Amino acid sequence: MPGELRISIGQHSDKGRKAANQDFHGAIVPNEPQLSLKGAAIAVADGISSSNVSQIASESAVGSFLSDYYCTSETWSVKTSAHRVLAATNSWLNSQTRHSPYQYDRDKGYVCTFSAIVIKSATAHVFSIGDTRVYRVAGRTLEQLTEDHRVVVSSEQSYLSRALGVDSQVEIDYLALPVAAGDTFVLATDGVYEHLTARTIVESIERDAADLDRAAASLVKDAYDNGSADNLTIQIVRIDQVPNGDASEVLGTAADLPLPPLLEARAIFDGYRIVREVHASSRSHIYLAIDIDTDTPVALKIPSIDLRGDPDYLKRFMMEEWVARRIASPYVLKPHALTRKRNFLYTVVEFVEGQTLHQWMIDNPKPPLETVRQIVEQIALGLGAFHRLEMLHQDLRPHNIMIDTTGTAKIIDFGSTRIAGVAETAPDGATEPVLGTVQYTAPECLLGEVDSPRADLFSLGVIGYQMLTGKLPYGGDSAKARTPSQFQRLTYRPATSINGEVPVWVDGAVRRAVHPNPLKRYEALSEFVFDLRHPKAEYLDEPPVPLLERNPLLFWQASCGLLAVAVLLLLARLYGAG
Repeated sequence: MPGELRISIGQHSDKGRKAANQDFHGAIVPNEPQLSLKGAAIAVADGISSSNVSQIASESAVGSFLSDYYCTSETWSVKTSAHRVLAATNSWLNSQTRHSPYQYDRDKGYVCTFSAIVIKSATAHVFSIGDTRVYRVAGRTLEQLTEDHRVVVSSEQSYLSRALGVDSQVEIDYLALPVAAGDTFVLATDGVYEHLTARTIVESIERDAADLDRAAASLVKDAYDNGSADNLTIQIVRIDQVPNGDASEVLGTAADLPLPPLLEARAIFDGYRIVREVHASSRSHIYLAIDIDTDTPVALKIPSIDLRGDPDYLKRFMMEEWVARRIASPYVLKPHALTRKRNFLYTVVEFVEGQTLHQWMIDNPKPPLETVRQIVEQIALGLGAFHRLEMLHQDLRPHNIMIDTTGTAKIIDFGSTRIAGVAETAPDGATEPVLGTVQYTAPECLLGEVDSPRADLFSLGVIGYQMLTGKLPYGGDSAKARTPSQFQRLTYRPATSINGEVPVWVDGAVRRAVHPNPLKRYEALSEFVFDLRHPKAEYLDEPPVPLLERNPLLFWQASCGLLAVAVLLLLARLYGAG
C-alpha cells in the first residue's frame, strides 16, 4: 500500500565454537493498523557465558518483548510501552535467579544483555542494556548508537555494569531518531562485531542488498573465520519506505463512509429511531435515539454541517469513538456497542440523563463545598483514566462534563484528545493546533509548548474555582494573554474574596492548581484532590491577601473616599484660617 511503512530484515545466528547458542533474536512486522499504531520491532539478546541458564534469559527477553509490546495500549508512546515490558521482564528474570541455586551469584543466574529497535512511522526508537550493539550505516562506515555497559578492568578482564535480570530495577538506554528511505541499521552481539570491521559489514550489506538474510549469514561466517569463540548473531534492518501520514490515518474510516443528513424526530436511521435533537453547535449535532434492536436509549452524534469539508475535523471526529472504546471509567462517557454495519459517518454513545456542568452551575450558583469536592474528585478520576493511557483530554470545560440524575460527573467530547502513541508519528515540524477553550486551557498549550497531565489539571482547577465563585480565576485576562510575560503578569483573584465561605486552605489548593507556570502546579491530580479535603499548613500560614488583590474595585473606591475626606478637611482648615 502506498504511504505505509516498508522495511526489509535479514538475520542469522549460530552457536559458533560453543556447545550451545545463548543468543536469541527475532523480529515482527505486523499488518495494519498495528504497523502504524505500534510499528515494527526487532530485538536481540546475548546470554552471559558464565551462566548455564542465560539462554533461557535471552530467549525470554526477546520473546516477551516481541509479544508483550504489541499487547500494550495503542495509546501509549513507544518509549512507555517498551520500558513497561522490559521492566516486567527484568523483574521476572531477577525473581527466577533469587529462587534458584544461583541467588547469591548473579553471574550464574538468569541474566542477558539486550537491544531492540522499534520502527514506527518515520522514527527509530532504540533500546539497549549491556553490550549488544545497534549501529546505523553511515556511508562506508558504521555509527554506533548504543553504549556498552561494560567495565574494563584489564586487557583480559571486564564485567557488565548493567544487564537484564541483574537487579530488581533496571535502567534502559533510549534513543529516538528520524529515519528516511534507504537508512540501514545493524544489531549484533559481541561475537560478531568484535571480529569484523565496519567496512566488511557495509560491503556485505551492499553486495547482498537483495537478500539480507544471505548478507547476515555471510557476516556470521566471516566473524567465525576471523577467530570468534563466542555465539554469533546479527540482524540487518533496511528502511524501504516511510509513511507519508501519521497513525491517526488508520484510527477511523472517515474517508470510507458517506456523511449523514441532518436528522428529524421519528426518523429511522441505520437501525436507530430518532427521538429528538438534544444539542447542536458548530462542531456537531447530537440526538437522543433508540437502538431498535435492543430498545436502548443512546446519544447519536453526526458531524457538523459547517465543517464537513475539513478532513482534519473528520479525522478527529472518528478518533473520538476510538478513544472512548479504550477507556473504562464510570466517570467517562461510554460508547454504545456496535452490533451491525454502520452505513454513515456517526458515533453512538450511552445517553446520560442529566445536564451539563455549565447548566448545573447556573442552577446551583452557590453549591455546598462538599458538593464541589465530590464533583472535582469524580472529574479527577475520569481524567486519571485518560492519563494512565497517555492521553490528555485538552478540552475540559463545564460544557464537556455531564452531571446525571444521581449526581455523577462524566467527561464527554474527546475530539480534542491528544494521544501520545499517535502524536509521536506526526511529521517533523508539524504543530498541533490549540483545540481547547481559551479560558480553560493551560498557558503552556496556548504558547505551543509540549503539554502534560498538568494541563488537564489546570482546566480542572479553573472549573473548581468557577463552581466555588461563579467567576474565572484570572477574569478575562487569561483569554487575552499571548506571550510568556503576559501570562506571568496574570493576577489570581482569591476565591475567598468572592465567596467568604471558602476556607483559605481550599483557596490555596485551587490557586496552586491554576498557576500559570506548570512546574508550580501539583504533579498529580491526587495531590490536588487530597488538599481539597485536608488543610495544608503552608496554605493556613499564608499572609492575608491585600485588599488591592482581593477586591481592586473596593480598594480604589475606598482610596478615592479617603482622598475626598482628606481634601474636605484641608479645605475646611484653609477656610477656618481665612
